[in-house]
Amino acid sequence: MAGTARLKRITEAVRDAGSIGVAELAELTGASEMTIRRDLEALAAQGVIERYRGGARSLLLRGEEPPFALRAQEGREAKRRIAAEVAELIADGESIVLDGGTTCLEVARALAHRRLTVMPLSLHAVNALADGPHLTLLVPGGRPRPGELTLTGPLTEASLTALRFDTAVIGCCGLTAEDGLTAYDLEDAAIKRTAIGCARRVIAVAEAGKLSRTALAHVAPADALHAVVTDAAADDRTDRLTAAGVTVRTV
Repeated sequence: MAGTARLKRITEAVRDAGSIGVAELAELTGASEMTIRRDLEALAAQGVIERYRGGARSLLLRGEEPPFALRAQEGREAKRRIAAEVAELIADGESIVLDGGTTCLEVARALAHRRLTVMPLSLHAVNALADGPHLTLLVPGGRPRPGELTLTGPLTEASLTALRFDTAVIGCCGLTAEDGLTAYDLEDAAIKRTAIGCARRVIAVAEAGKLSRTALAHVAPADALHAVVTDAAADDRTDRLTAAGVTVRTV
């Protein structure tokens, strides 16, 4: 099992069990106990688990989003394909509000050398766009969420509502035809709603696994989205979104 997949499997196993031993994790993943100990040290440094002698206990609640640093390593090729497709949907000269999250960070990288006006809602994306030679970068106010570095709060909302964008590119934690677009964090959900309300067109980006998931905070109904870009692993999970009138593009 590759390193990223193993870390994800360990995170899920510890969260599901509450606490679990090194030997059990080694058997589960097929890795050596020495490798498992190194993986647990890495996850402890990210705040995912707490180590104890011979094992680990989870610091994540059920339904809580894994840390940004861990998610950033998952499905990177699929996220890059999604980002490239989003870039194809955006014309030079557009004004864009770009959400936070790992997939939107890849979108930022795909847009960095385009002639656009972009307001990123994440300091990660601000950094990715800062050296764009033809890009006009607008940085909103707000409070960065630890780890995520997404901007939240009244200053961020005020920055958004002062402007009107051609396109909003929005990430999500879950997206279904029935429950719409959802997020784990209530403040993040409020910013996403504001961004959607300030744009003429809304493109949601979501890896396939998110199309069968519903998170705590409702952001918008599915029919508020003009397009969803996802990866080919979504298969038939896109059918209900299409039936709801959403254009779905798979890559």
